[in-house]
Amino acid sequence: MNNNNTLYRTTAALLIFEAILLFVPVIVLGGAINWPASLDEPASVNLPLILEQRDAVIFGYFVYLIYSVLILPAAVMTARVIGQAHPQNTALQLASGFGIASAVLRVLGIIRWLFPMMTLAEAYTNPALSEATRESVAIMYQMLNDYAGSIGEVLGVGFFGALWVLAASIGIWQTRRLPRWFALYGVVVALGLASGLLEVWRIDLGALITVTVSLLQLWLLIFGVLLLIPRLQPQS
Repeated sequence: MNNNNTLYRTTAALLIFEAILLFVPVIVLGGAINWPASLDEPASVNLPLILEQRDAVIFGYFVYLIYSVLILPAAVMTARVIGQAHPQNTALQLASGFGIASAVLRVLGIIRWLFPMMTLAEAYTNPALSEATRESVAIMYQMLNDYAGSIGEVLGVGFFGALWVLAASIGIWQTRRLPRWFALYGVVVALGLASGLLEVWRIDLGALITVTVSLLQLWLLIFGVLLLIPRLQPQS
């Protein structure tokens, strides 16, 4: 039973840490390049800016990378905690898989800002570059941003991220390990994340993205706090 209590505390600590960690890239990147609004800016704006703010961009996206990687153990550990008495619960098994997929796709999307975008920024700002070549670099930037953004934001966050939260919420509802109101809140969070799929149709979500991300962070925080409540932990 001590092992179970340790698992609860470790999972709770990870979830709370995740809920807080995202504030670092939001503050750092927001101050340096007006992120995430800058994601929609053209190469002529973004490439010189990320080169000018190279240190802040690298640090901010590296922390965001860590945040995304940690979604993988968070998904696996939460499913294990909730499903301790229901190891064959299908929803929780799916939640682990969806969470792993979300983490991997998020990472693939973020990597573009730590490596290829810096190379493109250096090339774009080279004064010796011809206008035709600079335009080619701008096209490469747009293609890479659209492709990696679709992988990270649309698939990683909007699709598999929503499926992760939804499957976990269904598992919580079925097992009754945590309050059912929290399961219902998870459904709301999942629907909010799924709204990111509207970007496929070039629909500008505006401030809705900030709202949905905030809902997810609150879900992680509440999840972690609930796991620390003694009466919700396995009893010895």
